[in-house]
Amino acid sequence: MSAAPNPSPATLANLLLTGLLALGVLAAAFAVLASGGWLLLILALLFWALAWRLTAALSAIEPSSRGARTALAILIPALFGATLLLLWELAVRGLAVPSILLPPPSAIGETIAATTSLLWADFVQTVLKAVLAGYAMGCGAGFITALLVDRSPFMKRGLLPIANLMSALPIIGVAPIMVMWFGFDWSSKAAVVVVMTFFPMLVNTVAGLDAAGSMERDLMRTYGASPGQSLLKLRLPAAMPFIFNALKINTTLALIGAIVAEFFGTPIVGMGFRISAEIGRMNTPMVWAEIAVAALVGSLSYGLVALLERRVTFWHPSVRRD
Repeated sequence: MSAAPNPSPATLANLLLTGLLALGVLAAAFAVLASGGWLLLILALLFWALAWRLTAALSAIEPSSRGARTALAILIPALFGATLLLLWELAVRGLAVPSILLPPPSAIGETIAATTSLLWADFVQTVLKAVLAGYAMGCGAGFITALLVDRSPFMKRGLLPIANLMSALPIIGVAPIMVMWFGFDWSSKAAVVVVMTFFPMLVNTVAGLDAAGSMERDLMRTYGASPGQSLLKLRLPAAMPFIFNALKINTTLALIGAIVAEFFGTPIVGMGFRISAEIGRMNTPMVWAEIAVAALVGSLSYGLVALLERRVTFWHPSVRRD
């Protein structure tokens, strides 16, 4: 489907009609939810087809204004995600799936609304303490180490293979050791996050510092630039896409590391502790509520780093628009 920079009134009318049809089919599906059967299956498939068509049509639009592009960039994934949630709701309720196996999104939403204070306490313990501290220390230490390694060919050849080996260490083995070393509070989880985020930052930064071409380096030497000036004005800017790639990877690794580490010992608070405790009580909606919060935090963190990347590396071909 070709891009449409300025959608015509007919295109907008088609989008509106498709959306209204999708809502009508969805309402009919919920109306026959209790009876289930083939009719519910047909309506669910029809709703999926209409939602898919609507999302594809929106994706084909390429508006000229920056604000409209931003709105579409938010609307399309939001619409797709809402479609998946609604199909999840229809499937679970229509097939009468036990809540202990898979609760519907509505039950998860009710659990989140009823346990906001508990979820906030877990968020503070896991994210605002362990994840943020470990992320800052791990990424910062990896960046500084990369600057030092870059000055030594011996360290570059000797340390990087070890870094690749260490980055493959299973978290399931590192987490209990860190809990033994640093205790049961958030500091041990921060230590796990440091281990998980240090090596991706180190490897990506070293690779980024080598990304500047030989012609650009020769030009800097021709201008009489010192190694420090060459680093600040050429090599670090060229390394920024690599550095931000590590930062985006580490947003996910940090959250996973902290949550998994809490399975091996923590105070009676934290997202990992809550998941472990509630799954033992067969309280599946609460487990999914914690998963939803973790997914939201991870997505927002990734999006924030990606937005910062666009601001810093506006000159890069992957970001720059003609």
